[in-house]
Amino acid sequence: MIYPRTSSLIFLNIIFLIWADTVFDNVKPCSAMDGTTAKTGEKAASPGTKNQSADNLQEKKKCYAPCDLQAKILKEEKHHMCRNLQNSLVEYARSTKKMIRNMMDDHQSSLDYLSNQVNELMSRVMLLNADMSRKPIDVFPHRAVQSHGLDCSDIKDTIGSVTKTPSGLYIIHPEGSSYPFEVLCEMEFRGGGWTVIQKRTEGIVEFQRTWSDYLDGFGDLSGEFWLGLRKIFHMTNQKTASFMLYVGLESEDDTYAYASYDTFWLEDEACAFKIHLGRYSGNAGDAFRGHQKEDNQNTLPFSTYDMDNDGCNPLCSVQEQPIKSCSNFSGKTGWWFSQCGLANLNGVHRVTRRMLSTRIRWDTWTMDGKPIKIKSVSMKIRRTYF
Repeated sequence: MIYPRTSSLIFLNIIFLIWADTVFDNVKPCSAMDGTTAKTGEKAASPGTKNQSADNLQEKKKCYAPCDLQAKILKEEKHHMCRNLQNSLVEYARSTKKMIRNMMDDHQSSLDYLSNQVNELMSRVMLLNADMSRKPIDVFPHRAVQSHGLDCSDIKDTIGSVTKTPSGLYIIHPEGSSYPFEVLCEMEFRGGGWTVIQKRTEGIVEFQRTWSDYLDGFGDLSGEFWLGLRKIFHMTNQKTASFMLYVGLESEDDTYAYASYDTFWLEDEACAFKIHLGRYSGNAGDAFRGHQKEDNQNTLPFSTYDMDNDGCNPLCSVQEQPIKSCSNFSGKTGWWFSQCGLANLNGVHRVTRRMLSTRIRWDTWTMDGKPIKIKSVSMKIRRTYF
């Protein structure tokens, strides 16, 4: 960008150069003038006499002195114009350099300002990332919406009495809960009204989670998930209803089995959500209670790797190995562990095309004396008056 002052200076210099060139072209040297005069005189004198030639010679002598003075004056004027031009060029170069320096300073100041702004924004982003990493993400957010009922059984009773209620996602608001939340309801299975509290299929969702994760729930209600201990507690502790538990199992060769308990409820968070189960029925065996006293997981608190509430005090013996934490021994998953016990439906689970790698355990379901490999599992509850 050329500033107005610089443009004016360049324009004046150009005008000055054009004027100087015109002056120099119009000025003739004195010697040339003298030659011209002499030749003219000669031509005029050729028909004349010698006296006229003598007069012309006198005139020429008189002309030499003024011509030398005029040449000197022109030479001085030329030098003066050259000095002015040189000074103008120096001033132009100085002003141009100053202008460029000012422009560079302005650009550098702008770059420094932008750099500081970028650094400040990066610092804010890092702080926000740190805050987000410290806060647990609620996979099932608390939505301030109208609920469909207290639980899936209540929805089946109210809406199902008017029209058919399909299986799918519903909003419920149990007694005692401070917020409504979304659940998966199975409305066709065994009379319907079932609220699914856990589901494992492909092994996509990791169940190696912290106590906080197991409190609030995680996963995808349309796929694999854990509903959350707080939500299960609110549903099973409603004053107007009691609940039963159904555990559905599928083996790697597509064999099905189940275990059902006619009552199911949890204690509150202060008691680490101790589990309470009623009478067993089914064909998969009662893995919650197991075969021996130390296998019994009924009435025991929930435990995770960062909130150890299991029965290993100080150690448990599993397969002749000393174990300090059943959660750590089970791949950092959460469950109602006794001295580790025979059941853990939240165990590490992998399903690939070639093989099934799973530590989902329901060890009372056996074949040829060995526990069956479990490919998928679900836990669901409903009211007991069905």
